[in-house]
Amino acid sequence: MKRLITISFTIILATLSFFAQSSKEAAVRTVPSVDLNKYSGTWYEIAKYPNKFQKDCVGNVTATYTLKGEGKLEVLNRCLEKDGTTKAAKAAGKVNDKKTNAKLKVRFAPGFTSFLPFVWANYWVIDLASDYSHAVVATPDRDYFWILSRTPDLKDNVYQDILRRAEAQRFSPSKVVKTPQGLETGKGAVLNQS
Repeated sequence: MKRLITISFTIILATLSFFAQSSKEAAVRTVPSVDLNKYSGTWYEIAKYPNKFQKDCVGNVTATYTLKGEGKLEVLNRCLEKDGTTKAAKAAGKVNDKKTNAKLKVRFAPGFTSFLPFVWANYWVIDLASDYSHAVVATPDRDYFWILSRTPDLKDNVYQDILRRAEAQRFSPSKVVKTPQGLETGKGAVLNQS
C-alpha cells in the first residue's frame, strides 16, 4: 500500500511538473549571428505590431544603422506623419551579446541617462536573410515586432514565410500590420503614390 501511494504521489508530481513547465512560454530565439557591417545601412519597415511610439506615423518608415565603434551604433528612425511632415528620431545602440551580435539595446533617451538600465530597450534580431535582404526584430517579451527589408517591398511568399517562422516563436501574425511605403506628401495631407 505504501509503495502504491509513493508511486501515485510520484506520478502526480511528475504530471504537475510537466504542466507547470509547458505553461511557461518558450524563450524567444535570436539568429545565431549578425555581421554588424552587413546589418548597417537603411532598412524599410514592411510591417510591425502597432505601438505607441509610432502612432503618428502613417508610412515611409525607415531605420538607418551606422556603426560608431566597437559594439556601438546609431539608429536613425524616420517616418511620414499624418500632416505630411517627416519625423526623425535618433537613438544610441549597443551590442548586448557580443558572441552573436543579435541582441542589441537601444536608447532614445538623452545621453546623460545612459547609466539607467530602464532607458535601454531590447532589440533582438530573430530572423535574418543570409544576404541581409530582410530581417525581423522583436523584444523578448513579444510586445514589439518589426519586419524590415532593404527594399520598400517584400515578395508575398517571403513575407508569409517570415510570419510562419515568427508564429513558431509564438508571435501573433494576426497582430502584424503592414506599413505603407512610397507615400508622398501634399499640403499637409498624405497621398498614396500608387
